[in-house]
Amino acid sequence: MLGRTVFALVLGCFLSTATVAQDYPVKPVKFVVPYATGGTGDLLARIFAEKMQGRLGQPFIVENRAGANGNIGMELVSRAAGDGYTILFTPSEPLVINRTLYAPLSFDADGFVPISVLAATPLVLLMHPKVAVDNVAQLIAFAKANPERLNYSSQGKGSTAHLTAEMFGSMAGVKLVHIPYQGGGPALAALLAGQVEMMFVVLSSALPHIQTGKVKVLAVGSGQRNAALPDVPTMASALPGFASSNWFGMVAPAGTPQAIAEKLSAISAEILKQPDVAKRLFDLSLDTIGSSPVDMGLTLKLDTERWARVIRMTGAASN
Repeated sequence: MLGRTVFALVLGCFLSTATVAQDYPVKPVKFVVPYATGGTGDLLARIFAEKMQGRLGQPFIVENRAGANGNIGMELVSRAAGDGYTILFTPSEPLVINRTLYAPLSFDADGFVPISVLAATPLVLLMHPKVAVDNVAQLIAFAKANPERLNYSSQGKGSTAHLTAEMFGSMAGVKLVHIPYQGGGPALAALLAGQVEMMFVVLSSALPHIQTGKVKVLAVGSGQRNAALPDVPTMASALPGFASSNWFGMVAPAGTPQAIAEKLSAISAEILKQPDVAKRLFDLSLDTIGSSPVDMGLTLKLDTERWARVIRMTGAASN
C-alpha cells in the first residue's frame, strides 16, 4: 500500500511538471544579460527574444545587468524563482571562469540549470603589422629571443582573452606582458593604434579589421579552420591541445523544472535552423550549436575544469 502511495505521488509530481512545461510560458520571460548592451551576447539575446516571443506568444524581455565581470547578473538570476521566467543569457566566461577566479562567490555557481549552448566564436590571435612575424612559430621564436618584449591587451583580468594569452605563454614557453583595459573596445583600439603588439580576441570583433588589413591574424583558437578565415591555421597546429573559444548559452535558476529547460532547448534548436537566424549568426561570426541541457551540463563541467587548470598553472588570478 505504501509503495502504491509513493508511486502515485511521484507520478503526480511528474504529470504536474509536464503540465507546467506544456503551458509555459503564461507571462513575460526575462533574459538577463550580465554585460552592457551592444556586445555579441546582447545581440544574440535580442535575436532569441524576438524569435521566442513569436514562437511562444509571450514577451521575452532583455535586461542588461552589467558589472563585476558578469557576477552581478549571475547573482541576480541565481536568487530568482526557479519557475522559468528568469533566464541567464550569457557568454561562457561568467559560468566557467568566475568561480575559480573570484572564489568564493556570494552564490552557488553550480546551482544553475543548463538549457543550451547556442553558438560559439573562436578567439583569434592578432598581431600589429609593425611586428615582423607572420605565423605562430615565428612569434614564439621572437618572444623567446626577446622575453617580456611583447605586450598584449585584453578587456580585463580574468577575461577569456587574458587567460588565453596566459595559456599561450605557458604552452609556448614565452613571457608576455599583460596590459588590461576596461573593455574589449579599448583593448582592440590599443592594438590598432600600435600601443600593444598582440591580442587574443573573438573573431566577431576582429573580422572587420582583419579584412581591411589593419591587423595580422596568425591563428584561430577553434579545433578546425573557420569558414570566414579558411587560409588561417589553428593554434593547435602549432601548439597541440590549444583551444579557446567563447560560447553563448542559457541557464536557469536552481529548481527550474527540467521539462521547461528541455522545452526552451528544443525551441532554441528550431530557431537556430531558421534561415534568417543562420544568416544573422554568420554575420556575427558565430557557429551554431544548439545543444541539449545534458550536453550543456557536460560542456560546463569540462570548460570549468579546463580554465581552472589554466588559472592555477599561470597564476592568472594574481596577474
